[in-house]
Amino acid sequence: MSRDVNNDESLFPDDLGISQIVSDLREVRQASLEHRNRLNRPPKLPARKVLASVVDGLGAALFPNRLGLPDLREEGLDYFVGHTLDVALRELVAQVRLELNFVAEVAATPEVSRERAIVLVRDFASRLPAVRVLLDSDIRAAYEGDPAARSVDEVLVCYPGINAIIHYRIAHVLHQLGVPLIARMITEIAHSATGIDIHPGAQISEGFFIDHGTGVVIGETSIIGRHVRLYQAVTLGAKRFPVDADGALVKGNERHPIVEDDVVIYAGATILGRITIGRGSVIGGNVWLTYSVPPNSNITQAQMKDAVSSSRQSDAST
Repeated sequence: MSRDVNNDESLFPDDLGISQIVSDLREVRQASLEHRNRLNRPPKLPARKVLASVVDGLGAALFPNRLGLPDLREEGLDYFVGHTLDVALRELVAQVRLELNFVAEVAATPEVSRERAIVLVRDFASRLPAVRVLLDSDIRAAYEGDPAARSVDEVLVCYPGINAIIHYRIAHVLHQLGVPLIARMITEIAHSATGIDIHPGAQISEGFFIDHGTGVVIGETSIIGRHVRLYQAVTLGAKRFPVDADGALVKGNERHPIVEDDVVIYAGATILGRITIGRGSVIGGNVWLTYSVPPNSNITQAQMKDAVSSSRQSDAST
């Protein structure tokens, strides 16, 4: 006989005190919902596990021979891609509708229809061929930029930087289409797996390569040009966080760096603020940079130390 998990307190043994903990958690949960005026209607949000499955499916559809099933044959590729896309996109429609309805609830506007979510996901799906072209350029850049890479296939299936970029490229399209929560959740899935944190709002051009990758942070308003290479522990961040008259953080302002084409940024470099790294520049390891540099600059940690030392000597002499 099945038991009613809603009423059967014997499910929670008294010797562990679980019944009291459940009661206490209910009170805390209800107080939190009441504080946010959602006591009678707690919001339903997209599910991280479902989105992880969606991205896996999209990756398999984009690269069926490498990220799809191991025994695929050429004559079955299109069927596999079509079926995999159908499953992934239908799941995505449900998740997009959850986000749109959450936003509508917060704004006290009417619930969004499933048809609206379908239109948005159809638009997203139409951009997948362009995403594949961008990813091919990223994979090629990784292969050409790393002497340890033996094949483009190795790059695709092994490199954490490519894993993070696949998630970012998918998420960026969704971010552009107006579902920023799902986009952020997708890049955070990659962040958890790779240690690479790319905000889906960042603008990144073709041929992007992250080598090793752990600890890389790319902020929301960063702009990265063509054929840029980053190494591990690079930060493209904000220098300061302005507040409004009420003391709340101002959101959405342009606060992250612009990195022009053909720039290389080595491990541990921290680049902060809305500054520009000129085309063809090389930023050395562990450099802390808060000002723009012209094209073809070569910035090293030793140069930064000399600049600070000269500045201190000048201050002391005045």
